[in-house]
Order: sequence, then C-alpha cells, then structure tokens
Amino acid sequence: MREKMQRVNLSTVSEFVFVGLSDAPEIRLLLFVLFLLLYLATMAGNLTLLVAISTDSHLHSPMYFFLGNLSLLDLLCPTITVPKMLGALLLEHKKISFSACLFQHFSLIAVVGTEILLLAVMAYDRYVAVCHPLRYPSIMSTKLCAQLAAGTWATGLLNSLLHTSLVFTLSFCGPNKIQQYYCDIPPVLVLSCSSTHSRELVILAVAGVLGSSACVVTVVSYICILLEILARNSPGIWHKAFSTCGSHLTVVCLFYGTTICTYVRPSFTYSPHRDRVVSMLYGMLTPLLNPIIYSLRNKEVKCALERVISYVRRALAGQENIAQSPPSAG
Repeated sequence: MREKMQRVNLSTVSEFVFVGLSDAPEIRLLLFVLFLLLYLATMAGNLTLLVAISTDSHLHSPMYFFLGNLSLLDLLCPTITVPKMLGALLLEHKKISFSACLFQHFSLIAVVGTEILLLAVMAYDRYVAVCHPLRYPSIMSTKLCAQLAAGTWATGLLNSLLHTSLVFTLSFCGPNKIQQYYCDIPPVLVLSCSSTHSRELVILAVAGVLGSSACVVTVVSYICILLEILARNSPGIWHKAFSTCGSHLTVVCLFYGTTICTYVRPSFTYSPHRDRVVSMLYGMLTPLLNPIIYSLRNKEVKCALERVISYVRRALAGQENIAQSPPSAG
C-alpha cells in the first residue's frame, strides 16, 4: 500500500500537453494564418465597437451599454484560448502547467457563463423597448442596467469558481494529454484517476439550470417581440423586424447550442474531433459575428464610427501641422 501511494504521488500530474490540431507542418502553418486572421478581425471589430460606445454620447443607452459588455466578453473569450493555440501551431509549445491550465479554465468558463446570461438580459432589454416603449426609460433605468450587468458578471464568476473547484480538486495521476487546444471541462475530466460521477452530476445540474433559464428568457423575449410587431400590421416594419430578430436569433442559437452541447452532457460522450469543431464555433466564430450582427449593421453605430474616425483624422492632421510648422523666432 505504501509503495502504491508513493508511485501515485510521484506520478501526480504537474503539467498538461495539448494534442495539436494537426501534425503536418504545412497544415499547421495554414491553420496558424487562418486563426490569426480570425483573431485579429475579432479584436478589431469588438475594440472598434467598444471605442464607439464609450466615446459617443449618442450611444449611451441601455442597449449599447449591454452591447459594450458583450464586446468586452468577445474580446476576452478568444484571447483566453487562441494565443496558446497559435503558439502550439507555430512553435509547437503544447505544454501548460497545472496552475496555468486551472486559470485558463476558470477564465473561460467565467466568460462563457457571463455571456450566456448577458444575451438573455439583452433579449429582455429589446422586449421592453419594443413591447413597452413608453415605460422603457423607467423600467430600464441606469441603476437596473448596472445591477443586471453586475449580476451577470458575478454569476458567471461564481459559476466558474464552482466548476473549476469541482474539476481541479480531482486527482490527476495518469495520462496528461488534453484532447483539445485549451483546458476545458470534458477533456480534463476524462484524465482524472478518481471517480467523477458525483461531480459531473453537480456540473450538469448547475450548467443545465443556468443555460436552460437563459435560453428560455431569450426565446420567450424574441417571441413576444415578433408577436408585438405582427400585431402592428405594417409590412415594412415586419421585414425589418424579421431581418433583425432573425440574425440575432441565429447567433444566439449558435452560441447557446454549442455551449450546451459542450457542457450539458456526461463526459463519456466526449468526442475530441467533434468537440474541437464545436468549441471553435462558440469560442471564435460568435465573437467575430456579434459586432457585425448586433451593431455594425446599425445606423447609429455606423454614424458613431464615422464621428470617431473623423475625430481621429482631425487629431492626426493637427499633430502633423504642429510638427511641420517652423519654430517661431525668439
């Protein structure tokens, strides 16, 4: 018994190794360029939206306040996972320490959980704006908006703390190859050498309640919006509403569907190849699409961006004029 405990202690995992997306150098280089371009485009889109919302007073409303929070989450989500993946593709740096894996896992689950709840809050905000326009300013007050945003972030962090503590207090004393390009719940759970059944039940219950509740609020809000618009009997408004709500629901369903598919299921159903594709959809594609779907098609945002660009050009032109002006005679 003592010898067995010593062997277990000696073989306790201190680092994990990611299984790469491909072993072929040519494919790795192609994937590196592709994911780098996607990452840069995601950063540019969400940063641009954040700058426009924070600097333009015309966008200081509840809807754009929540959009700003969404853009911040969409900056954080790929930043937590993509740089490490790019390093593995280009330099084959596939190892990650136990503590770094824990931090990556905590950060990602916090961001994903917060975004799930925030999308529900945003759907409710649109429901109040469309179905109760006269009461909208009093219902969606500054105080309530701040409380809703703080509540989503706090709940996301607490949810992540629970999930991370359940996963990383398990024993890891055997294989250390993670069948994924980042530290996620399903591929880490399968590496544990202790029983995970009871902890999986808790994870499934918590994730199921939060995910299904947010999904129900979002779907019901959009159904009420569509019913309200149909009742107005205006084909022009119908077309615009279906176009807007349809694009919103497409991205929301993509995000909800992929995250629920990843986290609300037993670990024995884990499929490395399928889960890599699914995780890329919510980890890379939706952060890229959100600023386009929610904002860059919006006339107010376009006008705000034009004002920001015009201001930056004037500032740069002023700096050039100062640099080119001759020094005054003493």
